[in-house]
Amino acid sequence: MNAPLRQTDRKRLAILQAAILEFRNSGFEATSMDKIAATAEVSKRTVYNHFPSKEELFAAILLHLWETATAENEFKYEAKRALKPQLFDFLNKKMQMICKPDFIDLVRVAVAATIHTPDRARDMVERLKNQEDGIVAWIKAAQEDGRLKAGDSHLMGEMLQGQLKSLAFWPQVAMGQSVLDETQQKQLIQVCADMFLHFYAVEHKVSAKSA
Repeated sequence: MNAPLRQTDRKRLAILQAAILEFRNSGFEATSMDKIAATAEVSKRTVYNHFPSKEELFAAILLHLWETATAENEFKYEAKRALKPQLFDFLNKKMQMICKPDFIDLVRVAVAATIHTPDRARDMVERLKNQEDGIVAWIKAAQEDGRLKAGDSHLMGEMLQGQLKSLAFWPQVAMGQSVLDETQQKQLIQVCADMFLHFYAVEHKVSAKSA
């Protein structure tokens, strides 16, 4: 049974939920900290106590949505398990995240808000990339175990996730395409995992571990 949230945690969550609503409805520039405070039913001072700026609050929302989607299952390398189902687990969680309507809507807001302010855009992208280190650690562990070829683990992780995002995320953000249905999601995950392992897996190690 989960412990009840402290009052300060309840207020922070209320602020995040109110900000999600306001940013989605009004966009980044038109949303004020005053309006967020009113929607969250807290003082403006309370909002600033939790988030020093609107940029910090927006970045926190993106991270909050990510953490909500991935909190249940931490992604770790399993030496005695075949690589492909491990990749499936990761890509499934990633797919769940990038297909969330709230997340897509807020990324649209982020793109609009940062198009003329590259520094703000770089900061937000860097914050999100820091949340993707799980796949990099997994790749490094598999390399050390001799199951993946040597190489730049960060680049390998970005290439794997980039394949997913190129069809299941950026067209939805930039061109308003429909979110992939369940069958399409499974097909894309299969292709991404197969391509990654075809290029990077050490075949005899994969066979030995899968036997």
